Amino acid sequence: MIIIIIRESILLGDEFIMKKIIFLFALVITTSAIYAQDEELEVKGNVLFKDQVNSMKPPVPIINVPQTVSIITDEDILDQGFRALGDIVRYVPGIHTTQGEGHRDAVVIRGVRTTADFYQNGLRDDVQYYRSLYNVEQVEVLKGPNALLFGRGGTGGLINRVSKKALIGETFTNMNVGLDSFGAGDFSVDGNLEVNDSAAFRLMVHSDSLANHRDQYDGERFGINPTMTFSVNPETEIGVSFEYLDHERYIDRGIPTSRTGGKSTSADRPVDALNDITYGTDGNVHTTEASILTGTLVHNYSDSGKINLTVSSNDFNKMYQNLYVNSYDGTNVELKGYNDVTLRETTTIALTNVNAFDRGTLTVGLDIIETDNENTRFNSYFDNQNSASSGVSNKFVATSKDFQIDKDGNRTALDYTSDIKTKAKTEIEVTSIYLNGNIDLSDQWIMVLGARYEQVDTSIEKFSVASGRSALTTGSATTSRDDSNLSPRLGVIYKPQENMSLYLSYSESFIPKSGEQYKSWGSNAAFDPDVYENTELGFKYDLDSGISLALSYFDQETVKGQEDGVGGSEVIGMAIDGFEFGVAGQVNDQNSINFGLTNVDATKSAGTGEQKEIPELTWSLWYTHQANDLFSISFGAIYQDDQLINKENEARLDDFTRLDMAMVFTPSDSDTVRLNIENLSDDTYYPHSHSTHQATVGEPLNLRVSYQKTF
Repeated sequence: MIIIIIRESILLGDEFIMKKIIFLFALVITTSAIYAQDEELEVKGNVLFKDQVNSMKPPVPIINVPQTVSIITDEDILDQGFRALGDIVRYVPGIHTTQGEGHRDAVVIRGVRTTADFYQNGLRDDVQYYRSLYNVEQVEVLKGPNALLFGRGGTGGLINRVSKKALIGETFTNMNVGLDSFGAGDFSVDGNLEVNDSAAFRLMVHSDSLANHRDQYDGERFGINPTMTFSVNPETEIGVSFEYLDHERYIDRGIPTSRTGGKSTSADRPVDALNDITYGTDGNVHTTEASILTGTLVHNYSDSGKINLTVSSNDFNKMYQNLYVNSYDGTNVELKGYNDVTLRETTTIALTNVNAFDRGTLTVGLDIIETDNENTRFNSYFDNQNSASSGVSNKFVATSKDFQIDKDGNRTALDYTSDIKTKAKTEIEVTSIYLNGNIDLSDQWIMVLGARYEQVDTSIEKFSVASGRSALTTGSATTSRDDSNLSPRLGVIYKPQENMSLYLSYSESFIPKSGEQYKSWGSNAAFDPDVYENTELGFKYDLDSGISLALSYFDQETVKGQEDGVGGSEVIGMAIDGFEFGVAGQVNDQNSINFGLTNVDATKSAGTGEQKEIPELTWSLWYTHQANDLFSISFGAIYQDDQLINKENEARLDDFTRLDMAMVFTPSDSDTVRLNIENLSDDTYYPHSHSTHQATVGEPLNLRVSYQKTF
């Protein structure tokens, strides 16, 4: 018996529709429990995840998923020298990094930029920070809108980290230590202890000292993650996890661009001569402190039925302040900046019921999320009363590293606490119900059918800022909005043979106008949510040799929300289409390959024109040769086409190719030495930019040596 409690508030508005959905939800759970067959729910083969509790829903082989999926395992992370999500993204087709203002993970997936479509064990992880990999079992990238599985967002795709958990029946300790040629060092320990036949404890700890090729850049990261797993009985397992993290790093927004020829003959490019200049002070800093407590319950109530319950409580305290180049005239730069503090508490309850039948599986789920968010932003302020000649205190000589002296040689001072810009408190409540069925129509045909109804109630208290330069607020006003959306998913899979599939799928997702970080409505308070529609046609083929092939064509349209009421105008959306090709796996016992290529065309839905931050062509290759039991060598290559930085002035980043290399030496079962070389040819390149005058300088040649010991 399952008791589902739904907030009374969700029945306001679309009461009749909601009552029907709730009735259907209850009916499905009841009938699935009564009519579940004796066939045991079992997952075999190349599945989407290792942890069935916290990852994708439902657990089915990749070849039976009607969308593109990429998986990076913990072994891949170690062997390829990945230390951040941005490193992983470089080798995933259809996705590349964007700058994220130097303080957060930010990616572009199939042409859609996002800083919020990140998940941990299937739960939303939308706080803006750089995520660690020390406790990650594998990373999964799902392309296309994924509202059915994960709710709002997931517009171009999403990234899900699957955490390591305590393993019953095993005792081991892994230690990793590494050092690179920039002076960055990292240390991690992963220990699993068998407490008894029905319990296990696992402790993961990491400590990083950050450094790179840019002046002033440094930082430290610390994380600790104890977990426990309890087997209550053969049918029931409980997991408890607590993670604490403390991060601090320098914020580097990059260098400005400039036009080398006339407007008709060239576009702005990053200024190579300024590559060694870091535009900031010691005050360019990002700090994040967080506590994440998660409990899971998995109960097999029959041979074919399973309930997963996850409850999570997250507490984040984040601050970042920085200077950046706002303009550049060829001689002087104008510096601007801000101090931004975010306090966020989130509680999540996720319940899923999975049933296996003779001809498929049925998943029913309920998600409840409550978030309290407080954000305060201050402008940077230059105090320069003696600058009578310029009258402007935030312009400095571009080639100087002393930003206490303005362009006229006058001394100036900077503070971040005297000029408040915005302050807002946000409360968001999300309740969603979803159904998803994988139905075997025949031995060759599979249908995937489902829908999620999501109710998003948002309340934003925006404070009025005192006139003039002041740290005071003068009252506040609160506005609220209730949004709801029904996101369907439909897929048809044809399997002419067991290791081959052709599929066609359609899915939707949406984002409310409060945005992905809930700070403000902006000018869109009266507008409905944006809806993302995706159609994908694909082919997957698992060769007997161990090679997997994947080819897909996707067509995605962004439908911007219309203003409520008669006469409301529609904001222009965006249309994206393209194709992806991938080949991965073992060529033979000694050789393996992972190649991916993506071609994307993005235009405004009401016209033509290239969109910013979307390279037309990207591809990546990672090839490994296992010479013998002791030694392997790998070569990697990444290509990214040129892309617009800013549509208005045609600023552009050039295309680039980066070569990487790795060697793995395993003298014994308990010892592994790895050498990773990034940017083997030591080329200058610019992987991304936040705006016209904030282009990131790519890392030059970098060597990293690491040692892993297993006890």
